[in-house]
Amino acid sequence: ESRAANASNKEINIQWYIPPLAKPSIYTETKVLLLYAYNTKPVKISNIKTFSSMSIFSGHLWIPLARIISLREKLSNLKQQVEMLMQSSKSLSSASESISFLEQSETLKIISSKKPQMNVAKVHLDEKTEEMAKRCLSEVKALLSVVPALSLPLTEIPFDVTLQSIASLEDMFDPANGCTITEESLFNWIISLFH
Repeated sequence: ESRAANASNKEINIQWYIPPLAKPSIYTETKVLLLYAYNTKPVKISNIKTFSSMSIFSGHLWIPLARIISLREKLSNLKQQVEMLMQSSKSLSSASESISFLEQSETLKIISSKKPQMNVAKVHLDEKTEEMAKRCLSEVKALLSVVPALSLPLTEIPFDVTLQSIASLEDMFDPANGCTITEESLFNWIISLFH
């Protein structure tokens, strides 16, 4: 059984399509096609001919390539900022004498156990990084909203900011690759934009 036929949890799959033959005129900007599919309940498909589900959705959006490239660069900068915040909070917590040895060893255990994968601990943002995140996420919202003209800038961050969630958003806006998003709060926010 392939992973394409099974989803043990809620997930969004993103793919990009860049039409090779569609040459835009000098008056129009180059657009690429965002293809998405997501499930709101676990899914197991054994026979595609008889399968039907009320928990699987798909769609597409045409998005200007220049805006995707610009947004991905901003998300990359945001990810670096989040990594720096994590490093500084990690060094502050290990240098602090107010933390008991047991708490410190638990913290280090959590950090070291996540080394092979991206860190999923919630990050406490400073004011500068929070503003940077709101600007990036407002742009994501504007690109993915069905009616972009009604998309107002965000006044608060709509999901738990983790290194994994920011990395997932960065991957999502990489037109050379696709990605799968499973983090629940990020998942819920993105599918709310598709409606």
